[in-house]
Amino acid sequence: MAKTTIGKYLASRLEEIGLKYYFTVPGDYNLTLLDELISNKNMQYVGNCNELNSAYAAEGYARANGAGAMITTFNVGAFSALNGIVSAYAERLPVIFVCSAPNSNDIFSNRFVHHSIATHDFSYQFEMIKRVTCVAERILHAENAPRQIDNAIRTAIRERKPAYIEIPANLSTAECSVPQPLLLDAPVGGNTAMAVNEEALNAAVKSIAEQLNKAEKPVLLAGPHLRSFGAVDAFRHLAEALGCAVAVLPNAKSFFPEDHPQFIGVYLGKVSSPGCDAIMEWSDMILAAGAVFTDYSTVGWTMALPEREKMIDVRAWDVQLPEDDFTNVPIAKVLEGLANYVNSNKTSLEQFNRESQQGKMVDYDSQAADERLSRAEMVNQIEHNLIDANTTLIVETGDSWFNGMYMKLPNGAGFEMEMQYGSIGWSLPASLGYALGAEPGRRTVLLIGDGSFQLTAQEISKMIELKQEIIMVLVNNYGYVIESAIHEGPYNYYQNWDYAALMKAFNGNDGNGLGLTAATAGELADAIAQAKSHKGGPVLIECQIEHDDYTKELITWGSAAAEANAREPKEI
Repeated sequence: MAKTTIGKYLASRLEEIGLKYYFTVPGDYNLTLLDELISNKNMQYVGNCNELNSAYAAEGYARANGAGAMITTFNVGAFSALNGIVSAYAERLPVIFVCSAPNSNDIFSNRFVHHSIATHDFSYQFEMIKRVTCVAERILHAENAPRQIDNAIRTAIRERKPAYIEIPANLSTAECSVPQPLLLDAPVGGNTAMAVNEEALNAAVKSIAEQLNKAEKPVLLAGPHLRSFGAVDAFRHLAEALGCAVAVLPNAKSFFPEDHPQFIGVYLGKVSSPGCDAIMEWSDMILAAGAVFTDYSTVGWTMALPEREKMIDVRAWDVQLPEDDFTNVPIAKVLEGLANYVNSNKTSLEQFNRESQQGKMVDYDSQAADERLSRAEMVNQIEHNLIDANTTLIVETGDSWFNGMYMKLPNGAGFEMEMQYGSIGWSLPASLGYALGAEPGRRTVLLIGDGSFQLTAQEISKMIELKQEIIMVLVNNYGYVIESAIHEGPYNYYQNWDYAALMKAFNGNDGNGLGLTAATAGELADAIAQAKSHKGGPVLIECQIEHDDYTKELITWGSAAAEANAREPKEI
């Protein structure tokens, strides 16, 4: 029987699910594993500055590529990476999280080892991480490794969540059987099941169609899980068959074309796009596809969620109707089937157009070139001079959400945010991962606040090393503006940096990163022009604006979030 090593087996499986890059930080327990992975020349390792950045980068790569992977070492590496893995879990992204462990002989030896908490039980890391992954495999015997690796990868792809694989240091080169073709339960790019119960699917489709066809003013709402489960195209087909108004949740922005005649905007309660919330509340039947409602997406629970009798909730694998529930029906198949059964009903769209409330969130007057740069001017220049159909805009938690959320993106442009988990610092390393996973010719633009930037800034050095032409627009408004909007205090302020100057330090002797500063409207226009023509490395544009120059939507949203956090406890 042909043999390979556990490390090479893992590498072949990562290649098989379409990975061209994986992210890592070396540590003594994983060095032989990295040797085995590096021997596969069809993939490239990316050595990150720290494990948290590595996990965020793998999460960003999964957004663009369908799946990602990161490799780290026992305890000190794994626990540093954990926040990024939890982000992938919350955002429904399959990241294969591989961690080395002490020598298998030490596991059963009653000895203490380094990088541990000085106990004789080494299972605690596995026990902790399996709570934030959809499956966890701890390999202790070489002959079991193929089955365990395959199970982890197959489950991650099916569930669209991270999977954990733990490999002792001395088993990376241990022999196991060679891999046979991997049989997945779903394609890497989405979770449309290969095997579907047609009877259950048809029953669900007909019941939903009946509800939609008897509604007088239906609307459709796109949610973030459309992408996770490969249902973006199916949603658009349904929308065009139905002809009604279509809104998107903030973290589903770009999943439905914004220049489409049926698009009515972003639905976020009292800070929705103009006219959008009125149509949603006026509707007598909302079909929400892949939606997730949290205190963030409901503006601190102030947005009235549709009553069950007025909502069809199409989730990843099940559907809830006013009077029925269906399980084991995949979202893409449900939406595809519905397009063949619904009657055209443009009532909600006609009402939206009649009220003539379409438009930008903020009235905008262009600034003179020598005027002090304002937030509105910054957003306007990004929207009109930097974003095109081949651009993906990634926005960090904070006012960057709102600055990006209300830009009008051309058809083909992408939009990424981390609204479910909301961990500041996520976007910078995630943008690196996204850029590596994106199709050739796609520009990655990052919009990030100064406070978030300070958490993960060092990953710019890897952008420079890999010659990634990412454009970073850093909003230097001198503090945690989102926290000030929620609850003001001295802890929202910190030492300011000369952000643009950091690019020179990160360049070292041979880098080609470019740092620019814009304090006026004219300087920003010049900086954007330079950034678009710059080749061979990333560009950072530091936009200096006043601390209190932020969106009114952030104020409204922040106040509601603060009130939700401050609710009095109730007796159980």
